[in-house]
Amino acid sequence: MRKVSLFFYGIAEPSRPTLNLSLMRFNTAHGEKIMQMKKLAATLMLAGLACAVAAEEVRVAVAANFMAPMKELAPLYEKATGDKLVVSYGATGAFYAQIKNGAPFDVLLAADAKTPAKAVKEGHGVAGTTFTYAVGKLVLWSSDAALVKDQKALLHPTVKKVAVADARLAPYGEAALQALDALKMKEAVEPKFVVSNNIGKTFQFVESGNTQIGFVALSQCFKNGAFTGGSGWVVPQDLYKPILQDAVQLKAGEKNAGAKRFLDYLKTSNEAAAIREAYGYGTVR
Repeated sequence: MRKVSLFFYGIAEPSRPTLNLSLMRFNTAHGEKIMQMKKLAATLMLAGLACAVAAEEVRVAVAANFMAPMKELAPLYEKATGDKLVVSYGATGAFYAQIKNGAPFDVLLAADAKTPAKAVKEGHGVAGTTFTYAVGKLVLWSSDAALVKDQKALLHPTVKKVAVADARLAPYGEAALQALDALKMKEAVEPKFVVSNNIGKTFQFVESGNTQIGFVALSQCFKNGAFTGGSGWVVPQDLYKPILQDAVQLKAGEKNAGAKRFLDYLKTSNEAAAIREAYGYGTVR
């Protein structure tokens, strides 16, 4: 009897589940994207919180002659940075007396270069933060549109009072005396002086008509190439020493990041430069 060997075909070993590699790659890539998005969202949230925390209140003492430009600059700066400026206006000398007595200003925008330098020397200012933010110009001005053509207006019969800022406190007052000396008119004009402790009050005397004429800052009565009212004579700059107006970060604001931001903005922004020019200030060094 022949032995028969049987072979069974078609019976395969049970198959193992195969992995869909394309699906695995998709899931992995999708997961990585989700993680990246989560990380980005967290980063943006932290950045937003950092910006909110970084916004500062900055207390700024501003020379009276720079009031009009500062009122235009402040909202532009606040919009750009989120910081809040708390601004006071007055005489540079009076401000420095307050600063020495502990007034909590973060920044001083002076009407001269001497006061910020003195602040640093005497320990009230931060070394390395001073710079010239504006170069002032002196003008002989009257609210009367027909009165002033040149310096001879000082001797006009109707001029009984001449407003001038105190030269001991206000650089524009010092410049006025220098100009009168150079014109050899001081002796004739000095008896008519009405003296105020800052250039802001000097301007008010003239604008109100309490004095017929006065020496004020060009920025107070000038914009975009013309006087905003009255009549005036821009005093030639060779008749007085340059009115270099310097800024300084004060010791009280040394740790205030907003104080540094504001000074950087004042020094470098095109908006600040355009506003200074519009109000007649000279070129900043």
